[in-house]
Amino acid sequence: MSTCNHLDISHVRSSCATCSLRELCLPVGLNEQEIQALGDVVSHKRKIQRGGSLYRTGSKFQSLFAIRRGFLKTCILEQDGRQQVTGFHMTGELLGLDAISTEIHTCDAIALEDSEVCEIPFEKLEEISRVIPSLMRHFHKIMSREIVRDHGVMLLLGSMKAEERLATFLLNLSRRFLMRGYSECNFNLRMTREEIGSYLGLKLETVSRAFSKLQDENIITVDNKHIQINDIARLRMKMGNTTCDT
Repeated sequence: MSTCNHLDISHVRSSCATCSLRELCLPVGLNEQEIQALGDVVSHKRKIQRGGSLYRTGSKFQSLFAIRRGFLKTCILEQDGRQQVTGFHMTGELLGLDAISTEIHTCDAIALEDSEVCEIPFEKLEEISRVIPSLMRHFHKIMSREIVRDHGVMLLLGSMKAEERLATFLLNLSRRFLMRGYSECNFNLRMTREEIGSYLGLKLETVSRAFSKLQDENIITVDNKHIQINDIARLRMKMGNTTCDT
């Protein structure tokens, strides 16, 4: 096996170099040659049908996955058999970070719609990071962001009322859609109300009531899974002084 010191990056035709999502994924801040080298590490793309799993709890950690298209959830199975949703992940985000320390995946990653990911073998990523220090710096930023997000979720579940939790959740999705060039005020939810409740620590009926209250106040309009934010300033007021980086 050749090391990264011998990578011929001048002739690599990389999917990363031409990917429209490169600014949302690992290649942020890399020059063209470095992006081409990273593209050589990306082993292949994987398609996951809706309801299919990318990986399961207890499976051996080998790769990180960059979401190229689609929407996935991560979840764990409680002792009583209930499913606890731990996160929702969209295009341009990384999956698999939870398994780096233990080398075993600690949750299931399930596609909420037909999705496609780029697989990045972690050993090869470590090798190329020795040649491209800026890649490792960016990787550390991604890990730090995940830690901040986990803290945000703890705050969300520990100190907020139902309406505040839902407002924070919707604003988080709004911000992430805006980063990807989509409307921050009109988007479709890929997850069910029950999955939202699992993530927010709320019962299904409580989630439904919170949606209805926001709609009654004309802050949002709900049409099945389509959400229109009518007054984003008032929605922000609903979550008080809490940030929406969850």
